[in-house]
Amino acid sequence: MQEWNEKRRTMRHYDHQAKVYDAQYLEEQNAKIEDALNSMELGSNELVLDLGCGTGFLFQHMDKTTKLLVGLDTSSKVLREAKKHTKTLSNTVLIRADVDNTPFLNHIFDRIFAITLLQNMPDPMRTISEMKRVSKPEAVFVVTGLKKKFTAESFVDLLKRARLKVSVLKTDEHLKGHVAVCTNL
Repeated sequence: MQEWNEKRRTMRHYDHQAKVYDAQYLEEQNAKIEDALNSMELGSNELVLDLGCGTGFLFQHMDKTTKLLVGLDTSSKVLREAKKHTKTLSNTVLIRADVDNTPFLNHIFDRIFAITLLQNMPDPMRTISEMKRVSKPEAVFVVTGLKKKFTAESFVDLLKRARLKVSVLKTDEHLKGHVAVCTNL
């Protein structure tokens, strides 16, 4: 019950922030996404999952570079804002669901993004386990963690305990979070 109370608080927070979220966080979120995308290649036939997609910052970076981009979030109001970003994108789908209990079969996605998500989750290990469940064995994960919640060491330790291999870690001074590009061990 405690876990759902935390998730409801987070959902309400983002419901209240939905209209102003882009103005507040656009620069920071874009910097994280660009750092991650500069460290990897995307194929045109790939299925991409954006967990905790918020208002859809990732969408503009993906444009038509992937086969399908699925944005998933619990906040209906941020999804309404995200829908505005998808009007010209035929390869993007939005789903309202809990990131710890996604409505997908096992081993579906080639790339999974969890930008500014883990610090909002009651059990980050459970969230990562769900990410891994829906990912293909050779999937690439982009995961960030806010510095006010995770030190670089604790963030990397969390990813290693989840059996992810960190291939790129960016902890630049200009970012408020750590950016990791990972693969399955």
